[in-house]
Amino acid sequence: MEREIICTSCPMGCHVTVTMNGEEITSITGNTCARGERYARSEITNPTRTLTTTVALTDGGVLPVKSDAPLAKKEIPHYLEQIHEVIVERPVLMGDIILEDIDGNGVNIIATQNVF
Repeated sequence: MEREIICTSCPMGCHVTVTMNGEEITSITGNTCARGERYARSEITNPTRTLTTTVALTDGGVLPVKSDAPLAKKEIPHYLEQIHEVIVERPVLMGDIILEDIDGNGVNIIATQNVF
C-alpha cells in the first residue's frame, strides 16, 4: 500500500510517498531532507497536532488557548472535552498555564492572548 502525504516540516512542502507492507513502513521517498522522513514516519505511525481552541471566561468571553506540545491526533476529541469544561477568570497573561499536564501526558494548555 502507498500513501502520499505533504510534509509540513519546512516550507518546501514535499510530496512524500510512504510504502507499507501491512503495518511496516518499507520505504519513504520524495522528501528532500531528513526532517521529511521523520515527519512521514511519525504521520503514518502516530500523527500529532498542536491543539488550538478556546476556553470560557467567567464574564462570558472566550480565551484562545493551545497545547504547548503536539498531542496524539486520535485523542484530540477527548482533550477538547476536558478543555471545554474549564472556565477562567480575568486577568490572564499570554503563556499562563490554563490546564496543567492534560491527561497526565506532560502537555499543558496555555493562553495565547492577554485578557484583562
